[in-house]
Amino acid sequence: VERDGCYLMMHRISKKNDVNKDKWIGIGGHFLENESPEECLLREAKEETGLTLTNYRLRGIVTFICDQLDHAEYMHLFTADEFEGEPIACNEGQLEWVAFEDIQKLNIWEGDKVFFKLLNEREEFFSSGKFIVGLNAVLITLATIAIILFVNIKVNSLKVKIDELKE
Repeated sequence: VERDGCYLMMHRISKKNDVNKDKWIGIGGHFLENESPEECLLREAKEETGLTLTNYRLRGIVTFICDQLDHAEYMHLFTADEFEGEPIACNEGQLEWVAFEDIQKLNIWEGDKVFFKLLNEREEFFSSGKFIVGLNAVLITLATIAIILFVNIKVNSLKVKIDELKE
């Protein structure tokens, strides 16, 4: 969610045993059964911030492949620049508006820096290709990529490579 040159970020300081402890992340979450990316986006935004998004855009898709899982993880990256309401207290962390230029200075995951850079440098939709990582990296990265909003889809036994699709 963006407003006046700032992103709404979450400082994960509330949960015990949190893989994201003390990190700054964007809001987001996982699909519920039979939920579309847009439905997930709207639900997660409302649950975590109290905001009702009224203008949002799909900005990118990131693919994660892990040999320890039987499926790929797809992360849909959205930005939203119009909404109704004011941020509420969140049980997952503290919400704060952070200037675009200050995001890289926060305690964010190294991988998150890549996605913020893509969001800030490119107006058009992007697909950042395939990341082959270990199980912990998939779970941590998907849970913490600090892009405004994200959702992910699990696709069982996916073996198609994004790079092949681009050709």
